[in-house]
Amino acid sequence: MPENNIEEIGKIKLNLTHYPGEDYYCDGDVEDELLDITRNYATVEYQRIIEERKSWPILYHLSPQRENIVEWLPITKDMKVLEVGSGCGAITGALAKKAGEVTCIDLSRKRSRINAYRHMDADNVTIHVGNFQDVEPELPCDYDYICLIGVFEYAQAYIQSNTPYEDFLQIIKKHVKSQGHIAIAIENKFGLKYWAGCKEDHLGSYFSSLENYPDGGVVRTFTADGLREIARKCGYKQAQMYYPYPDYKFMTNLYSDDRLPQVGELSDNLRNFDRDRLLLFDEKKVFDTIIQEKQFPLFSNSYMMLLGPALEEKYVKYSNDRAPEFCIKTILKENKSGRTIEKHPLCNEAWQHIEKTASDYDKLSERYTGSGLSVNRCTLMRDGHAPYLRLEYIEGRTLEEILDDCLARDDVEGFHRLFDEYLKRISVGEDEKIADYDLIFANILVPNDENNMRYCDNEWYVIDCEWSFEKVVETKQIAFRAVYCYLLENEKRNVLNLDIILQKLNLDQSDAEQYRKQEMKFQKYVTGKNMSMTQIRGVIDYPVYTVEAFCEGQNAAEHRERVQIYEDTGRGFSEEQSFFLDEKAGEQIRITPEGTTELSVTVPGGRSALRVDPCNSFCMIYIREIKWNGMSVPWKGKQIQTNGFKVGENTYVFPTCDPNITISLAGLPGEESNLFQMTMEVTKLPEDTAKHIRKRGFR
Repeated sequence: MPENNIEEIGKIKLNLTHYPGEDYYCDGDVEDELLDITRNYATVEYQRIIEERKSWPILYHLSPQRENIVEWLPITKDMKVLEVGSGCGAITGALAKKAGEVTCIDLSRKRSRINAYRHMDADNVTIHVGNFQDVEPELPCDYDYICLIGVFEYAQAYIQSNTPYEDFLQIIKKHVKSQGHIAIAIENKFGLKYWAGCKEDHLGSYFSSLENYPDGGVVRTFTADGLREIARKCGYKQAQMYYPYPDYKFMTNLYSDDRLPQVGELSDNLRNFDRDRLLLFDEKKVFDTIIQEKQFPLFSNSYMMLLGPALEEKYVKYSNDRAPEFCIKTILKENKSGRTIEKHPLCNEAWQHIEKTASDYDKLSERYTGSGLSVNRCTLMRDGHAPYLRLEYIEGRTLEEILDDCLARDDVEGFHRLFDEYLKRISVGEDEKIADYDLIFANILVPNDENNMRYCDNEWYVIDCEWSFEKVVETKQIAFRAVYCYLLENEKRNVLNLDIILQKLNLDQSDAEQYRKQEMKFQKYVTGKNMSMTQIRGVIDYPVYTVEAFCEGQNAAEHRERVQIYEDTGRGFSEEQSFFLDEKAGEQIRITPEGTTELSVTVPGGRSALRVDPCNSFCMIYIREIKWNGMSVPWKGKQIQTNGFKVGENTYVFPTCDPNITISLAGLPGEESNLFQMTMEVTKLPEDTAKHIRKRGFR
């Protein structure tokens, strides 16, 4: 230990005055791996490392999306922030960029060193290594923000009293300014994901929080009312409740009581990065029901409770699962002057994207003058040198919602009347060299008018022109994309007859297939080289077990050699876009007398990749051949990938009970209907054998 109890790593100081001399908790070898990564790799390389190592701890500690939970807070350079339980620094970097001074506390020296190495250029961070109770008496009482992110649930582990949570909050409260804030991010004990079959985040057991932790332990989470009651006992008359979605760890959307989610918004629910899970029901459909019944705060997966004066921020959406030059956040603010929308770049690379969007607004407004389609008023602002957009807030319903109502009422005529009106309005100025490629139904708002339900008579507003291009784009391509996205996002919409839409647009199936391919290219343009979080979940590879599989019984499932096929329609793999061969009419699976498995599957056009899950057990697989429309798929680059490891020519061992093989369709000629064939030999292995082979390092 340094003689002056200060260890310096780059510009960061580790204060070891209260370090007990050893780390009392450790996650094992992964912490050494994290230390090696943060010492030897730049931050910009973390995403590549996450994708290559396919490890939940690496994703959890190093993903930049972890920062979203605090990045939105209105912290400025004249403010001081205290972060309790800073760990490996998942949010420290975001705080350091925003605040003038950041003080961190963590019990683990190794984790604190990981934090320091990854943020070693930050000259405004001090990390106190030691027990919170030992460090706390020396802390000042003038912090503007105190952040307890994934910490509050452990209060009874280090506060020895009958009311540990209230006592912990009272201690924290002493160190915040009179107009300062305490931010607490925590799981909801009644989170819908637990009802749906996810294991409790801390204990890894089913339903333990719903049963009020019958086996004891030090962890406790709370409902929103439970958190409010703790705050009330500590003297806070009001607590602002925010609802991070899908949860606070990898938040993409932040809702509040002033802007709750709407039906159809919560569709990204398969997020079991850390362990396997059951799938007892479709969370999206249940969330829709919960929203309709106005019960969302009770079932939100996570909370952010903010204690202190109310903030203007009522809703935040992060779009940082993209290429850096397109990473932005969208904020809904409310003050005495009303509501406004802001769009901010999340890095310097995205400045140009913001400035271009402002320029495109002017051109689109001119194009659509007199069309009945207005582009939402947009002003380019500056925060220092950084640009951001301020947009007018408009009350209303999206065209998507209105079209859904038509389908729900079986009003097909009303649907097509609205669609015809949509076509008429977006076609104005079609020959102009400016086009909004993202004129999907969800981006068109029809103002509320309770006394006039004749939506075709109202002015319509384009509320997002982020994806505009200075070139001529045919109306039928924009309209087809709108319908394609509309159908893709909700299976209930499949009642719509796509052939009628294609006739209206004067498109045949080959045109439609070409537009689907262009959509995939566009999605790749937006996301860049990085994997989406859905794809990362797939490669980390914790299985999802359905109720149907359990009802059949494991023996029956093994006897039938259930092969599951996933189709990527441009948005990654998902359980919703998958099927078992023995359940889908017209598909074929054959086991030869020699034990060879032969698959023959019809695949619609518009798919970018397929994933084959050959069984539900540890195994070795020899892939004899893969064909697409009668032609052998080449074994080159990333055309064929597995979550196993190679032990011979086209032979892989899978030390997992969820083996999978991914076939990229990029570069393969596609038709409206395609034939996928695969021949393989599957040999099941004992778990110990599969893991032993992996441990021996065969390649």
